Amino acid sequence: MIEIDLPDEAATQALGRKLALVLRPGDALCLSGPLGAGKSTLARALIRALTSPDEEAPSPTFTLVQFYDGPDFPVAHFDLYRLTDPDEAYEIGLEEALEDGAALIEWPQRLQGRLPADRLAIDISPTGEDGQARRATLIPHGTFEGRNLEL
Repeated sequence: MIEIDLPDEAATQALGRKLALVLRPGDALCLSGPLGAGKSTLARALIRALTSPDEEAPSPTFTLVQFYDGPDFPVAHFDLYRLTDPDEAYEIGLEEALEDGAALIEWPQRLQGRLPADRLAIDISPTGEDGQARRATLIPHGTFEGRNLEL
């Protein structure tokens, strides 16, 4: 387990860019935390690091998933907040996304125990009274275990 203090939004974005450097095809980043914790901020920074700095990368809250083509592999950004059944995530392409590239999964608890084996669980939680500070707790699973995550 790795804990990282994120004093502001810029630090959350920097973590997203650093995670982009260790992401490989078949990997899933599972982002959890309360509404407004910074999950989409981290995901957007990671997507821009893998694609281009001006990539729009909207939150997939209503579309459920957004797909992006990176130079090395595609990445899919899933927001499972509105799902009620884990099968729905697989119906919208989670398995295929992991076969071809990587996946960012917000609200992974909606998968109810059907999480991808090769994942980095990232929990972001507010820590300060200023409304900006956060702490990210990273827990590696599968191929992430033993991987150099110098962040």
